[in-house]
Amino acid sequence: MSRLLKDLALTGFTHIDVIDMDTIDVSNLNRQFLFRLQDVGKSKSVVAAKRVMERVKGVQVNAHFGRIEEKPPEFYQAFHVIVLGLDSVEARSWINSLLCSFLEYDDDGNLELSTVKPMVDGGTEGFKGHTRVILPGITPCFNCTLWLFPPQTTFPLCTLAETPRSPVHCIEYAHLIQWGNERPGDSFDADNPDHMKWIHEKAMERANAYGIEGVTYTLAQGVVKNIVPAIASTNAIVAASCTLEVLKIVTLCSTGLNNYMMYVGSNGVYTHTVEYERDPECIVCSMGVPLQCHMETTLQQVLESLLTLPSLEGKLSAPSVSYGSQNLYMRGPLEGFTRPNLSKTMVELIGSKGGILTVNDKKLAGVLRVRLSYLDSRGPVPMSDV
Repeated sequence: MSRLLKDLALTGFTHIDVIDMDTIDVSNLNRQFLFRLQDVGKSKSVVAAKRVMERVKGVQVNAHFGRIEEKPPEFYQAFHVIVLGLDSVEARSWINSLLCSFLEYDDDGNLELSTVKPMVDGGTEGFKGHTRVILPGITPCFNCTLWLFPPQTTFPLCTLAETPRSPVHCIEYAHLIQWGNERPGDSFDADNPDHMKWIHEKAMERANAYGIEGVTYTLAQGVVKNIVPAIASTNAIVAASCTLEVLKIVTLCSTGLNNYMMYVGSNGVYTHTVEYERDPECIVCSMGVPLQCHMETTLQQVLESLLTLPSLEGKLSAPSVSYGSQNLYMRGPLEGFTRPNLSKTMVELIGSKGGILTVNDKKLAGVLRVRLSYLDSRGPVPMSDV
């Protein structure tokens, strides 16, 4: 985050907002040139913003200490470009879903370009790194290429419970087994310092019992949060690449990255650019998840169908549905007003040509579009007629 913030400021960007929920740890000092020993325990975003404004005259950096999910959609809509330096797949998926939910289409199904919010994503893992440019609705979104991220390493529970052989085994035992046994009903939060301290202490106890050395608080954080130690040179290269792409987007000074750059520095310096393809049926960035129903199908049946769609498995719990500016069924205070619509057919509610439904749910970062079409005796209605 520090290098990216510094690069953006020195490149000439004078209005920057930075949001980070982490505080400064002693381990950060070996690779973060904006932090000092007296800053340990303070907000990373607040300290970094202060130091950048001290060093780069004329730049205004607004710091936000908290989770990205705590900000309303309007906060992100106010920016020209969103730049990511996140450390988890979940956080990237959340912001990706939010920005894709801003997309709007005209009556002919053409994307309204004014609703596209460019996103530049950078990530590092040891001597490896990547930069990618995401133009929601145009280039592959994060969800289109989830397969790029390898599955997290797991360990058999029998090994953790019976034959621990490494510090990682002790930490995972405290995380996966002891927490549930000793603190039932207490939801574990890896970003809660008290929770991490508990995991570290329990892991130390188990390591001492089995004569295993090497359990540290930093290692416990890395294991639980799947953090790979950062390499300063990798961070610098990826931060510079991200900054260059932001400059291209804002000024159109050169052709932008299309659309993924991979960096490997373990054996020399190697980079490779790949043009990944967008998934036309992506549930996040496409025009809408396809859903077909009979013309006599009710709104209640459509809601039930959404909950059982394989592509939406686990993504919905209590959806609300609207069509354009019309609230078809809303949870909460408006539930009583919209409940009568549940027994009405979709033809009564949106007409005989189908259309785009907007779905909201507490599990979603943003809205979900559903492309509804009808089945009749002649078969499916062509999508071009919807």
